[in-house]
Amino acid sequence: MSNSAGNEAQEKARRKSLYLLYHELSAERRDYSYVLESSVFAQHLDLFTRLRDGTGLRPELTFDDGHRSNYEIALPQLCARGIQAHFFITAGWTGTRSAYMGWNELRALRDAGQKIGAHGWSHALLTHCNAVELHTELHSARSLLQDRLGTDVTTMSLPGGRFNRRVLAACRDAGYTQVHTSVPRAEVFPLGATVGRLNIRRNMELGWIAKLFEPGSSVLRRLAVEDRFKAATKAILGDGLYSLLWELLNRRDDATDGFEDTPA
Repeated sequence: MSNSAGNEAQEKARRKSLYLLYHELSAERRDYSYVLESSVFAQHLDLFTRLRDGTGLRPELTFDDGHRSNYEIALPQLCARGIQAHFFITAGWTGTRSAYMGWNELRALRDAGQKIGAHGWSHALLTHCNAVELHTELHSARSLLQDRLGTDVTTMSLPGGRFNRRVLAACRDAGYTQVHTSVPRAEVFPLGATVGRLNIRRNMELGWIAKLFEPGSSVLRRLAVEDRFKAATKAILGDGLYSLLWELLNRRDDATDGFEDTPA
């Protein structure tokens, strides 16, 4: 290998990535903040395609839950642009809930070169689970996905982003080598045992998202500060009250994340 080729390979290895977390897509505008219009998602993909050709922060896409729109809307748009995403599936909902993908849809994702990971069995908050429940959420989910898809499943994303040392240890014991969180941060290859992600919401305008990837941008650092504030709020309020407040805020059209350069 020439020196120039070797330097290029080292530069790619050092390049940071920002993992983005999507949930549901829709052909029409919806009030729920985690449902994104398909036309807006297409604009995101066009932006990410341009960014991937550069040398800055690299966008990586993930999806949680396994909503049917991931197959019907996301997959065609991803394939049209040659983008590989990572789909984390709530195993117990697969083929049992009409709004979520069945096994044929998951196999289509697999056959299209998309990555498949687990998102628990029932979307239970893992920090609330006892040992038996953790086994179901982690071991049973992984086993079912592997059996039905015929592929090794070694990645897990945490429902509600909740985790502690006990949960991370249980993930390792269940055979997951990589756990995806909801902590917004940039990642450097090779990835570690936990991977941070930024939740994408409907009120995040394209221009604001583009700012995340600008050289020297402070937006991601400010999001990390907000995330620590949210973690402290959860600890004070408890999951029950925090979840109620979250539902109220995230179903409002004017929900924001509290930063002045985050769009309303």
